Amino acid sequence: MGLVGTAAVRDGGAALPHGFWAAVRVWLEKPQVANRRLCGAAIEAEGTVSLGEGGEASRPFAAVWGGGSGGGQEGRAASAGAVELGRLWREVRDQLSAGHGYLPPPLTPWGGPGRRSELRAVLRTLLPRGRSVGPPAPPTKELAVEDVDTGTVTFLPLEENSEGKYQIKKCNIYQIQLTHIKDEEWSVSIVAPFPEDWFSDGIAYPKLAWLGNELLSRLAKWSVEQKPSEFKSTLSLISVAKYSKVYQGLKEKYREMVKVWPEVTDPEKFVYEDVAIAAYLLILWEEERKEKGLTKKQSFVDLGCGNGLLVHILNNEGHSGRGIDVRRRKIWDMYGQETHLEESTIMPGDSHLFPDTDWLIGNHSDELTPWIPVIAARSSYSCCYFVLPCCFFDFHGKYSRRQSKKTQYREYLDFVAQVGFVCGFHVEEDCLRIPSTKRVCLIGKNRTYPSTERALIDKQITQYINNRQTCAVVTCDRRVGFNHKDHSDGICKEADSELPENETDAAGTIWMPGFQPREKVEQIRNCASLPRDFVDDVVLNVANLLLNATPQKSCSNIHGGNMNTWNQGESLSLKEVAEHLNKETLKRLKSEYGGLQTLLKNNHQVFEVLNGRVHIRDWRKEKPSTKTKPEVKRRLSAEAFKTRLCWFFIHHPDGCSLPSESCPYAHGTEELRQSQIIKKKKYIQ
Repeated sequence: MGLVGTAAVRDGGAALPHGFWAAVRVWLEKPQVANRRLCGAAIEAEGTVSLGEGGEASRPFAAVWGGGSGGGQEGRAASAGAVELGRLWREVRDQLSAGHGYLPPPLTPWGGPGRRSELRAVLRTLLPRGRSVGPPAPPTKELAVEDVDTGTVTFLPLEENSEGKYQIKKCNIYQIQLTHIKDEEWSVSIVAPFPEDWFSDGIAYPKLAWLGNELLSRLAKWSVEQKPSEFKSTLSLISVAKYSKVYQGLKEKYREMVKVWPEVTDPEKFVYEDVAIAAYLLILWEEERKEKGLTKKQSFVDLGCGNGLLVHILNNEGHSGRGIDVRRRKIWDMYGQETHLEESTIMPGDSHLFPDTDWLIGNHSDELTPWIPVIAARSSYSCCYFVLPCCFFDFHGKYSRRQSKKTQYREYLDFVAQVGFVCGFHVEEDCLRIPSTKRVCLIGKNRTYPSTERALIDKQITQYINNRQTCAVVTCDRRVGFNHKDHSDGICKEADSELPENETDAAGTIWMPGFQPREKVEQIRNCASLPRDFVDDVVLNVANLLLNATPQKSCSNIHGGNMNTWNQGESLSLKEVAEHLNKETLKRLKSEYGGLQTLLKNNHQVFEVLNGRVHIRDWRKEKPSTKTKPEVKRRLSAEAFKTRLCWFFIHHPDGCSLPSESCPYAHGTEELRQSQIIKKKKYIQ
């Protein structure tokens, strides 16, 4: 009775019981990772509460919990809310029967003989995601009570009455339990005392079956998963509650942009990503105004602004600023005169400083990313910056890895953070909630030095940039790392500490004469723009190479009841294939991103490239996808059927391995259908 579900857990790495409480912390602070209908949780207060008569809350333990997913705001609120938590605890405790340790069976009771009389409590607000139709769902409050002695955490849903007091919604009480069976065997269970009365709203409270399956399996996995994240928690520097409200408002306000997006890039990704970044910046800047006692909204410059949507949103929300990019986009014409966008090449130097600007923004700013902290530091003592690194660039070109023990992304983030430290900033890191794998931002809004030392810091910056360039030339020690305690640790010690004499004058205007900005007209170099006859010739040569390689693979094929064999050819490595192509062909392919491999993958009708080896594709082995495709993709697949000639029917010595009715390509010109797909003109985003 009341058991929602239980999961066996084998702990071979001595992770339990600590891992269980870490898993509970994830569910408390970041419920959205399991329940996708929530956007987060705001930790309102937390502390120790007593089972005795006093029931006072004391010793806030925000540090134990890591400050909550709401970061600084919720963390400070939690520390200040101990007294309020004590009052709430007394109200809640009085609504529970004193028998059975205050909890209805079959829940494990609190306290008992030989156990401590104190519990740990967390008051949280569950924040629902916005709905596309209808009013937004109201937030839900819960009091989570943790009993370390019994290995349980009990969730008490709260409803506010007309008098402003909270009542327990008893039908939705549930408890998560950790039980040690023997040796490495443990179990995690979820128990609800009133399962027949459980009320599911489909948002904060899914069906009990979801708790017993989805949530329970995640808790069991998290409990023994000893893989610390190398990144900060999502939205750790701002209030999740504020972010949710602002984001939903902006999303509703700018959702029409998706329908009129003129670029060839995915509108939903770019629109909602920029909406999310704008929401983050608006809250960050609002908090800065409160901290510094400012009334005027911050000004900004977005360097490498791309489609300009972020600039458009920030301008509309009352922040004066502009965006600069080397290439104008078609969508710029849609924004109107209130959105300030400039087509210009930015060369890091004295001519591109912004002394009257409060914030510099680098949103996927590519080659400008490491320069933005430098430009901010040299623009003015009060200038701040926000960068969202994506592609990996150093001051002088592509970034070269130096540490194999880190991921390339983590290493690059540490490098950009190091630049900020060298420039004299307190650098903060946060993780945005955007549809991108590169979602860690770095923020510099406070200085580590007094304004009287600007000249000293400027000299330090000059030396650091020059040393990075020298390291790239002489290939100095690649093992030099990044130490947060010593921002000069990453400077190559073998490099000279001063600029070469002949570069001193040039550095006064352009800080690195060899800097290469993006091309004004970006070339398409993914083999898609290569001449068709060139591609066809390479495809035919490689196919013949595989078909004529020995030993040949032959596969039985049945067409209309007649048995024959179909030559599948041999597989060769990309290196072996390249060795059989002439020098002119290889030279032409090397000028394309991905080279030979990209060309072969583009021609997926003929080839399959797996683990660096090239195979002739056998369409009989192609398995239909088990995932249901979206309606638009199903429609496009149907419209593309028989609109291209079958390469195997024309070129393969045994013809196509599939009968005509099964092959998605046309067996002869008489089967060709006219394509119904209108191809968009290719524009660069």
